[in-house]
Amino acid sequence: MAQPMQETVIFENVRIFDGQSETLSEPSNVLVSEGLISSISASPITEEGAVVIDGEGMVLMPGLIDAHWHTMLIRNTAPQSIVGDVGYNNIAAADEAADTLMRGFTTVRDVGGPAFGLKQAIDEGLIEGPRIYPSGAMITVTSGHGDFRQLHELPRTIGGHMSRMEVIGGAMVADSPDEVRVRVREQLMQGASQIKLTAGGGVSSPFSPVDVSTFTLEELTAAVEAAENWGTYVTAHAFTSAAIRRSIEAGVKVIEHGFLMDEETAQLIAEKDVWLSLQPLPEALRLGFPEGSVQRVSADQVFPGIGPTYELAKKYNIKTAWGTDVLFSQALAQQQGAILASLEQWYTPAEALIMATSANAEMLALSGPRNPYPGALGVVEDGALADLLLVDGNPLEDLGLVADPANFVVIMKDGVIYKNTLDEEPSDP
Repeated sequence: MAQPMQETVIFENVRIFDGQSETLSEPSNVLVSEGLISSISASPITEEGAVVIDGEGMVLMPGLIDAHWHTMLIRNTAPQSIVGDVGYNNIAAADEAADTLMRGFTTVRDVGGPAFGLKQAIDEGLIEGPRIYPSGAMITVTSGHGDFRQLHELPRTIGGHMSRMEVIGGAMVADSPDEVRVRVREQLMQGASQIKLTAGGGVSSPFSPVDVSTFTLEELTAAVEAAENWGTYVTAHAFTSAAIRRSIEAGVKVIEHGFLMDEETAQLIAEKDVWLSLQPLPEALRLGFPEGSVQRVSADQVFPGIGPTYELAKKYNIKTAWGTDVLFSQALAQQQGAILASLEQWYTPAEALIMATSANAEMLALSGPRNPYPGALGVVEDGALADLLLVDGNPLEDLGLVADPANFVVIMKDGVIYKNTLDEEPSDP
């Protein structure tokens, strides 16, 4: 498939949501050149050879960012992802990556899975897809969230045979500070922009009750030290107050989920200036687990905490990121924008869109020198990376517009136009 090329582009007569302000600009013009936003002006802009897009007063905004995504674990079931053919799984993930971009998501933070090859293929232009901030394999303990081994694979031989999920880079088991250091360094060696640990139990794994704490303080500290030696950070999957507090004590910079925490722990997160990466998990995700299954029982414990956790995040002004955490469901992945729109339960449209653009980008910047895409993301400003959406409608008035990708009439990433329905010839009546 021939890839779109980077061009000089002028957006004329657009109202800008810059990713930071709660209001739109006056009618403006935007010049994109060499993958960057070169100029923003209320006056006309001329540039020889530029592609001119008449925005007709529509809204130009930053590309959306999903801060909790699993690029390799969406199209397939858990068994297929672990024991299925690796070639097929990569092709399925590549097709899903193209769909993700066409939903207006120009950047994702991958928080667990063998996404390095997919990221490389996207960056080289072999396939279409979003920018990927990869964590590599999620690091877990024996029986922890992310340990998808079956009981017949036990006991584990320390320093011996690796399980299938470890061989393919989906998850790595580490049961001591030294093992943690090795597994963290392996992910960094492969190009991880941040490190993902599972500090407590989870929903989707078969042997990890949500109430348990997994890694010890010493193990978590080893991961943080190894990551910080590379100038980056650890993000920790943690639902309970105990798991969150231990993670913060170890120096973890981002907490994923947190839906079972108490108010004192929310205060601690705010005091320590730790990021809280939340997901307004859709009810369809909970109902997707069979009635009576371990996963369904865990989901039934977690889901009632989603709303209260958002309220705590607002009450204590916690730095909050937004993501989806879709797993093993192409149908749910297609609801990515609708999951963002569901933030209206707690936030204004502007607050939600700021979270999914400039706030998420601020969190991504914690990767420091390991940032694979240095530059300003999630904003429309001079010098920013040109990841842009032209929206037919005003999403600051109607957040539901982001739920339907048809409302994005132009999708640009890195100055490349991947979609432009304004160029389409009208059909005959």
